[in-house]
Amino acid sequence: MRTDDFWQLIDQARAGAPGEPDAVAARAVALLAERDPADIVGYARHQQRVLAASYRVDLWGAAYLINGGASDDGFEYFRGWLMTQGRAVFAGAVADPDSLAELPRVRSAALSGEEFECEDMLAVPWDAYRKATASDLPAERDPVTPPDLNDFWDFDDEAEARRRLPRLAALFTEPPVE
Repeated sequence: MRTDDFWQLIDQARAGAPGEPDAVAARAVALLAERDPADIVGYARHQQRVLAASYRVDLWGAAYLINGGASDDGFEYFRGWLMTQGRAVFAGAVADPDSLAELPRVRSAALSGEEFECEDMLAVPWDAYRKATASDLPAERDPVTPPDLNDFWDFDDEAEARRRLPRLAALFTEPPVE
């Protein structure tokens, strides 16, 4: 599966299930299950590459600020949610995690405390393959190794958050202006 095909399927799922990330994931499963099993395997491989490319300390820091914390699993689920936002938002966040501060939903989460996670999006290829073939997705022979995370910083250090992610830190570490 090519990059464009991967994101087009997610865009179709978004169009068929606007708003809620779990609904986008369910729609993605339904759409992908209609395809050839080889396409589903290709989607799974591409999803691994997308997740590996987004496995970055600065994005983890953004997830931590936005969600009020982010464990290993929480960061995975955050990136699942990020996939449901589409290619432009995902790519923008990977290139500049602080750009997430411009999303209206993220801005409102600074006041509401809403958290952004979508574990179901991570299971899309496995669920689609099982639905299409009544069997498990074949194990990946060449798994993508995530990059080394040597640049970790204390996500609770507000001064460091303001230095690294100034727009997000302004939303999530400073008291709201009334």
